[in-house]
Amino acid sequence: MKSRTFILVIIVFAQFCCTSLWFATNAIINDLIAQFGLQESALGELTSAVQFGFITGTLFFGVLAIADKFSPSKVFLISALGAALINALIIYKGNTLTSLLSIRFIVGFFLAGIYPVGMKIAADYYKEGLGVSLGYLVGALVMGTALPHLLKAFGGSLPWETGLLTISSIAIIGGFCIYIFVPDGPYRKKGAGWKMKNVKSLLKNKAFATAAIGYFGHMWELYAFWAFVPVVIGLTFDTGFNHSMLSFLVIAIGALGCIAGGYLSKHYGVQRMAFLFLLISFCCCLLSPFVFGQGNKAVVLIFLFIWGFSVVADSPLFSTSVAISAPADVKGSALTIVTCVGFFISIVSIQLLNYMRQTIDIERLFIYLFIGPAIGLVIFIMNRKSIST
Repeated sequence: MKSRTFILVIIVFAQFCCTSLWFATNAIINDLIAQFGLQESALGELTSAVQFGFITGTLFFGVLAIADKFSPSKVFLISALGAALINALIIYKGNTLTSLLSIRFIVGFFLAGIYPVGMKIAADYYKEGLGVSLGYLVGALVMGTALPHLLKAFGGSLPWETGLLTISSIAIIGGFCIYIFVPDGPYRKKGAGWKMKNVKSLLKNKAFATAAIGYFGHMWELYAFWAFVPVVIGLTFDTGFNHSMLSFLVIAIGALGCIAGGYLSKHYGVQRMAFLFLLISFCCCLLSPFVFGQGNKAVVLIFLFIWGFSVVADSPLFSTSVAISAPADVKGSALTIVTCVGFFISIVSIQLLNYMRQTIDIERLFIYLFIGPAIGLVIFIMNRKSIST
């Protein structure tokens, strides 16, 4: 029997490999604009296409309870293969904006069988210490999200097609790692399917509702921040800086935040640590116009690292709260549905910033992200006496 540590390492590695598909086009957006004659707004449109595909996928996987009815490892593999192969179609020279949006939509659909299913697999192996394991798991998502920027930083002289195909190949490796090395977990309980009564019963649970709303507020901020950080870096730092490397570092430092949050939650409580990180990123939203507008590059860089660290550190904590407050037979579907709503919210914030980018100065762009964290913080404060911390 494989140890849980070995299992966790494989899950983390596979999650890292497969979620690198998420921002595969963001790191090469300038190449795509030049190759296919796109507008600058394509950044937000392509990112939103992935999010919308992910939402559609989570509805499909969640309503049909795919991860509860079938082996999560097989679901993960099939999704990884599908996402990787579709992603490779971006190199086709005859693509248009419409075809690129369709490709990214389908990639997002298959990602619904990777990210939440990966959390489901981890939850099937861990009853105690789930916060730590999900901290590593979401940390892998963060590193996977940042990977395209790293490849761009080191492979600037290589054709963009090479980097894109490399990411697809890495995702295929991750899918097979899960299928070969991670069987169904000992705490897995096969579900009968998702029913509306499950939604009603979950919403009556204050711990679940608080975690879900906190996650929604966090998602309003997270992907919009990740999507537009390269834009801020490009306009703030001159050409003497490696913008792709800076983008990678600002996003990737969030992996340390996820891991640190997981360990700290063992001592201070999952909800308390989620509240703290949400509060920090809320403050970053409000301070962003002043920091970006004062012109000191060192201050801006430190600020971005603090924000990058905290903006995603609460994600595994909210997911842990969702997992432990949901009944075992619908745990996979609960994680998937909550994730679905969160990603729908992220589309709204991405499109808001995509629009505002055309109308306001870049230093004021991120202040609008405070709305989500503010709602999450208020709900937590209202329910703090009735939930476990």
